[in-house]
Amino acid sequence: MKTKNLLALAIVLLGSVASVNAQKLKKFGSSVEKKIGPKTIKVPYTDVISYLGYAQPGSEDEVKDNKKFYYIYVWVPLAAPELGVRMISPANSKVKGAIASKNYTENSGSSEYFDTYITLERSDIISKDGITAENAKTAKWVTLEKNDDSSEMPKQPSGSSYNSLLRYKSEVSNPTKAIVAGLYRVGFTTYKTGEVKGTFLAQVAAPIKLPGVVMAKTIEELNAKLAE
Repeated sequence: MKTKNLLALAIVLLGSVASVNAQKLKKFGSSVEKKIGPKTIKVPYTDVISYLGYAQPGSEDEVKDNKKFYYIYVWVPLAAPELGVRMISPANSKVKGAIASKNYTENSGSSEYFDTYITLERSDIISKDGITAENAKTAKWVTLEKNDDSSEMPKQPSGSSYNSLLRYKSEVSNPTKAIVAGLYRVGFTTYKTGEVKGTFLAQVAAPIKLPGVVMAKTIEELNAKLAE
């Protein structure tokens, strides 16, 4: 009986280790590929900003296409050739320098996670002075790219590849789809209709250094950081 109990405990522990290992993030690679010997790798982004959060049911920012969307706002101070966005749930809290939201700090022990679905959107707000909660609501938002499941991302503890990653190249010839200085947002929800609940790590990256990038859950928090 004792042997059986020890065996069951070992299986649980191994399962936990496997889940942690499955959620280990590799370097965030850009769309630029480089051949090193027999392998072809994606050249890592130069600039990466990370955000730890917790999605709480009932606190969604918008219901769109019958899905409950949450937003993280990003101020991009300079034009860039490409932006990458990825999200993992549950959060990998071992990423150095990650911004930890109050919601995440209060729920960091949670094992809840969700099937991530992400969008990268650009607004028509191009000046810091134009960033207000009201302007963000009435701004024209253009979805540049979206992603549901990415095979490049670690599997979730369930074993499913439900984490997300997208890369968007600037279309210089199209002013509405070029990556220029301005207010952007990462939208996230779950593929299935229903509640979004759990911890997450979101990252926004660029292949060049972008001094002054700011990332926050609300416009008020974004403005406070811009004022620092």
